[in-house]
Amino acid sequence: MTTANANYKVATVDYVGLFKICGISSLVLVLGTIVLFFTKGLNYGVDFRGGVEIQVKFKDKTDLGTLRDYLISKDVPVSQLQTIGDEGQNEYLLKLDSDEKSDLNAISTKVGTALTEKYGAGSYDFLKNDIVGPKAGAELRTSAFKAIMWAILAIMIYLALRFDYKFAPGAIVALIHDVTLIVGAFILTQKEFSLQIVAALLAIIGYSVNDTVVIYDRVREIEAAHPNLSTTQIINRAINETMSRTIITSLTVLGVSLVMLFWGGSVIHDFFFAMTIGVVLGVYSTIYIAIPMTVVYEKFISKKSA
Repeated sequence: MTTANANYKVATVDYVGLFKICGISSLVLVLGTIVLFFTKGLNYGVDFRGGVEIQVKFKDKTDLGTLRDYLISKDVPVSQLQTIGDEGQNEYLLKLDSDEKSDLNAISTKVGTALTEKYGAGSYDFLKNDIVGPKAGAELRTSAFKAIMWAILAIMIYLALRFDYKFAPGAIVALIHDVTLIVGAFILTQKEFSLQIVAALLAIIGYSVNDTVVIYDRVREIEAAHPNLSTTQIINRAINETMSRTIITSLTVLGVSLVMLFWGGSVIHDFFFAMTIGVVLGVYSTIYIAIPMTVVYEKFISKKSA
C-alpha cells in the first residue's frame, strides 16, 4: 500500500479491506436472526410475558424433581423451576405462567398452600414473590425495546455533533448489528429474555460506542495532521494505533465477564452471557463494520453528489 506522504508510515493491516467479507457474513447472521425471531421467538421472562416469580428457601434439603412433580400434580402452572446458589442453601426459583384471566394473587397463594400441605408450615420461606400482569408485561416489553431504540438514536445524534455526520451511520449499523446478534443468541439458546438482559444490552451499547469513539478521535487527529491521506489509509492507521488499547480494555472486561458467567451463580448468569457475547461483538463490529463503513458512506455520498 502506498501513501501520498512518503514520511508517513502506513498501517500494515488493511482492516478496511476485510469489510466486504465481514459485512456479508454479518448481514447473513442478522437476517438469520430476524427469521428466527418471527419463527421461533424469544423466551420472555415474567417481566415481559406476565406471571408470578417466587424465590423460596427450604429449611431441609428438597429434591428438585419431586418438588416440580408435586406442584404440577396440584395444578400449579409451573413454567420453570431451578435451584439458586449453592446446593446446601436449598433455594429455588419458581416461575409460573398466566393469562389475562388468571388471578395472579390466587396462584401465588396456591403455591404457598401446596408447599404447606407437602412440607409443613414453617418448613420454607418466600424470599421473593413478584407478580406481573400480562398487560403490564406487554407494556414493559414495548418500553424496553423503545429504550434501546432511543439509546441508539441519541448516540447517532451525539456522534454526528461531536465528529462528522459521515461517522454516525457506521456506528449505528454496528450497534444494531450487536443488539440483533445477541438477541439471536438468546433465541437459539432459549435463555430467558428479561429486563435484566435489556440492561445488559444498554451496557453493551455504551461499551461498543466508547470503543468506537476512541478510534474516531484518532481518525480525526490523523485527518487533521495528514490531509493528503485517503480515508482508507487514515482509518487503517487509526485502528492499528489504537489496537493495543482495544485489546487490553476488551480482555479486561471479557475476563471479568467470563468469571461472573461461570462462577457468579444462576441469578446473574444470563446477564453476563449477554455481556460476554456483547464484548466480543462490540470489538468486532467497531473494527470491521462501524469504522470501515465510513469509507462506503463517503463513496456513496460522492457518487450521489456527482
